[in-house]
Amino acid sequence: MSAHTTESFDARLHDRTIVLIGGGSGIGLEVARRSLTLGAEVVLGGRTPSRLEASVAELGPRARWSTVDTSDEESITRFFADIPTVDGIFTTAADYVVGSMRDLDPQAAASPFESKFWGQYRVVRAALDLLSPDASIVLMSGAASVRPPAAAPAYVAANAAIEGLARGLAVELAPVRVNAVSPGTIDGNLWANRDEAAREAAFAQFSADTLLGRPGSEGEIADAVIHLLVNGYTTGSTLYVDGGYSLR
Repeated sequence: MSAHTTESFDARLHDRTIVLIGGGSGIGLEVARRSLTLGAEVVLGGRTPSRLEASVAELGPRARWSTVDTSDEESITRFFADIPTVDGIFTTAADYVVGSMRDLDPQAAASPFESKFWGQYRVVRAALDLLSPDASIVLMSGAASVRPPAAAPAYVAANAAIEGLARGLAVELAPVRVNAVSPGTIDGNLWANRDEAAREAAFAQFSADTLLGRPGSEGEIADAVIHLLVNGYTTGSTLYVDGGYSLR
């Protein structure tokens, strides 16, 4: 994670503290597994204690957890209170609805901003005084930012705003690095909890719309996040891990 170093890739997270909010499942949990393999310590955050406890039991002694609600600034402050130094942050926790301007009232349409955009903003802001000089922040966007899949303008705009936030924070926080990862449709925890028919239709449509002809995996997104955590010369960038969806 240092800006100019000859140390090996495998050593760059050794003894570093990586905060993963939403890390009890899905992509966040995959990032936790990879971070531990590279020698990091991980702190998982989320709203469901049982899920976090089970994940930490699987991950082992270099992982710990605490509850946090990214919609609540006091909750975020409490979460960071016993973390002396933060070397990496990745937040996947978000809860929102998606729909057209005709179908959603303004409050519902704002939910991707309130949860996904402002949730990540609040997390980074609460951690500012804890960041190590060469810390790395990875924001979570989505490929809808550059290729809207359907009538969901507020959701599209929220993802585009997150990518803009990464660029703005990269300027403000340098030499701390800030980037965004922007996945396409992922065959994983999120879709596993949705209606099977809707899932199959979404996967088929996304497969037809991509260059690689399939949804992605949580592991493939986690690999991209690890790259952004450890590459010391990448900042202000958005990495589209979308199988070429954004190019079609």
